[in-house]
Amino acid sequence: MSNPSPLSNESIGPSGPESDRQREQRLRRLARSVKGSTQFLSFWVAIALPFVHLPLLAQGLGDPRITATFLVLLAVNVCALYVGHGYKR
Repeated sequence: MSNPSPLSNESIGPSGPESDRQREQRLRRLARSVKGSTQFLSFWVAIALPFVHLPLLAQGLGDPRITATFLVLLAVNVCALYVGHGYKR
């Protein structure tokens, strides 16, 4: 008679459709969480950035560095609006 192995295969997770389904569910939950966090952050960045634009506009856009800063912030604001538009729908 052979003795049972001291190592049990129970410690190894099941390999098959059940583990794949669980992995897929975890990935979906993670994706929803990341999507929600990204939309939340983008929404509030889109709300706050216009307050940064005001001092730049008040100072004037005559200096090329200020103009470039304004345009970069404007592009970031447009991207944040696009990403955050679905928050809390």
